[in-house]
Amino acid sequence: EVQLVESGGGLVQSGGSLTLSCARPGFSFDDYAIGWFRQAPGKEREGVACIRTSDGNTYYRDSVMGRFTISSDNVQNAVTTVYLQMNSLKPEDTAVYYCAAEGPPTGLCPGAAAYWGQGSQVTVSS
Repeated sequence: EVQLVESGGGLVQSGGSLTLSCARPGFSFDDYAIGWFRQAPGKEREGVACIRTSDGNTYYRDSVMGRFTISSDNVQNAVTTVYLQMNSLKPEDTAVYYCAAEGPPTGLCPGAAAYWGQGSQVTVSS
């Protein structure tokens, strides 16, 4: 069973920053599509940002473009952690954020065969 470990959520004031991380202990994310999704209370889950580790291509939803950055590390030529740097946070960014991974990828973002993390609460106060 693939286990994704997320960290970095929390409470921040509007305009503040947080960084989420997603790792797969003991394994790499080489040739994976990694995505960050979020779900706010009473709303459907939505994709926030994705990265395909084989070529570094990324996707952002319009509402986070220019504020969020998805990236991956490179440890001895292996991708071990994917990050979501969130700047200029707004109250509407409040949600549980989930990391998802699919390898090999079927697209730029994880598809139906993705594994999911446990979720991290991000709360932005006004």
